[in-house]
Amino acid sequence: MNVQMPSLKFIVLLFIVAALLLVFGVVHQAGAAERKNPNVFNRLLKPKKPFNLPPAKDGYHDPEGEGVAYLQPPKEAFKDLVPAKVGNHVDWVRSLESGKITPRYDRLDPKAKPIVMDLNIVREVKGSMPDVAYPHKQHTEWLDCSNCHPAIFIPQKGANQISMAAILMGQKCGVCHGKVAFPITAKTCRKCHSRPKGRKGKKAKAKKAASKK
Repeated sequence: MNVQMPSLKFIVLLFIVAALLLVFGVVHQAGAAERKNPNVFNRLLKPKKPFNLPPAKDGYHDPEGEGVAYLQPPKEAFKDLVPAKVGNHVDWVRSLESGKITPRYDRLDPKAKPIVMDLNIVREVKGSMPDVAYPHKQHTEWLDCSNCHPAIFIPQKGANQISMAAILMGQKCGVCHGKVAFPITAKTCRKCHSRPKGRKGKKAKAKKAASKK
């Protein structure tokens, strides 16, 4: 029985097809991995740091401490709160407004109620950024006036010089923000710079024009 051996061209063709299938498989797997994690092939971008680690791994608590095992892991404590994209990934203001948390205002008196001040302070800023609208309401729902006045902010118009440099150095707003309140990042600019420029000017011009009629 004569068996015809495959030709050299046929063998080369098989090798080419196998190589193409191998390359296609590798590219497909790489594409899937890249869609799942865009930093896989970009060594210049650092992967996101894990957040809300358990106390034994967060770098703040002593993992050998006897009481660390009794502390509730943050992810377990925060799972029912309103999520956010920065800081500890909790929107504390919305969590408070929705009734998901009811913080005690006084350490000794559980019936004490906060003195809420519903007043926005608008600070005009230079450049193209919107002006800052500081909401007293959201702050006084958590804090007493004495937490900020007069040590951090003098309660007098024009008496406080505030800059982003000072805030980033932990002064003024930076006493809390970046530590126990949401951090100052590119994602949080509009939380404070929320008032479009010219709103006050447009209202004043409209009022002046109406008075002349």
